[in-house]
Amino acid sequence: MSTTHPSADGEAPPAVAVADVTKSYNGRRAVDGITLDIRRGEFFGLLGPNGAGKSTLVEIMEGLRRADSGSVAVFGESPWPRNTGLLPRMGVQTQSSAFFVRQTVHEHLRTVAALFGAAPSAVDATLDSVGLSERRDVRVDDLSGGQRQRLAIASALVHGPELIFLDEPTAALDTEGRRDLWEVLRGLKAAGRTIVYTTHHLDEAEALCDRVGILVAGRLVVTDAPQHLIGTFGATSRLLVPLGRIDEQQAADLPGVDAVAVRGGHLVLETRATGRVLAALDALTGLDGVQTRTPSLEDVYLELTARHTPVAPGTDNQEQQA
Repeated sequence: MSTTHPSADGEAPPAVAVADVTKSYNGRRAVDGITLDIRRGEFFGLLGPNGAGKSTLVEIMEGLRRADSGSVAVFGESPWPRNTGLLPRMGVQTQSSAFFVRQTVHEHLRTVAALFGAAPSAVDATLDSVGLSERRDVRVDDLSGGQRQRLAIASALVHGPELIFLDEPTAALDTEGRRDLWEVLRGLKAAGRTIVYTTHHLDEAEALCDRVGILVAGRLVVTDAPQHLIGTFGATSRLLVPLGRIDEQQAADLPGVDAVAVRGGHLVLETRATGRVLAALDALTGLDGVQTRTPSLEDVYLELTARHTPVAPGTDNQEQQA
């Protein structure tokens, strides 16, 4: 793979530059011609269904896997073959992170810090930031799954990397643990770190990411800021009308209503013309008790993935979406 260098005017290259990268396994394109720049200091989310190519793409960025074609540069240097000069500048947390399981939490993180030449003081500060200070003297093999996830994240952060790769970091965390980690990540972003983040929690991506890229079947189908994506994509709003106020046929006949369903004690009206439907509802039955649910990143994600998922041979679109 080739290396990208700073431009002639001295401008620093992006933190990560991916150009027309492909990777195939057994004749199937896991990554199919992806081009992407991740800016320095950016919080970038990679989203997509299982098997979309997220992990493969991230491993290529990290220098853990070689692309079949195309080029990747991290801080202007190729990560492949394994570039030891880049390792201190990167922090990597994977879903299958390895641990020194017979060491205590503190011993494990102290070992990781020493491997990178990090100051010993960083160990306690990092354990505190991920909520593991009280478990510092517990052996790693006695930790719960969520606590191991926290330790994996601490191992990626302890040496103060400029670029941090996090693969489903909140997958094993409870709601409180997720929100605590959000604050850690916001602090890293505020400190100028670049974060590349994969997650299936769309609310998380919407709350944290500067930009997201959505992968479907190995292709990058869109890259944009979450709020801009929501605002420009035309995702539907939902109006929740208490049951008994109007019937389904009356709701379906309202101007601007795209679909009607009964869910959880409400008649749910989907629309891209919220004001128009609310005005019609008000004239018909009043708005008392009517709730509005604005579009979210999840709405955009579901519509895009459904639109771009290839149809299996012998399966029509209606069967696939069912």
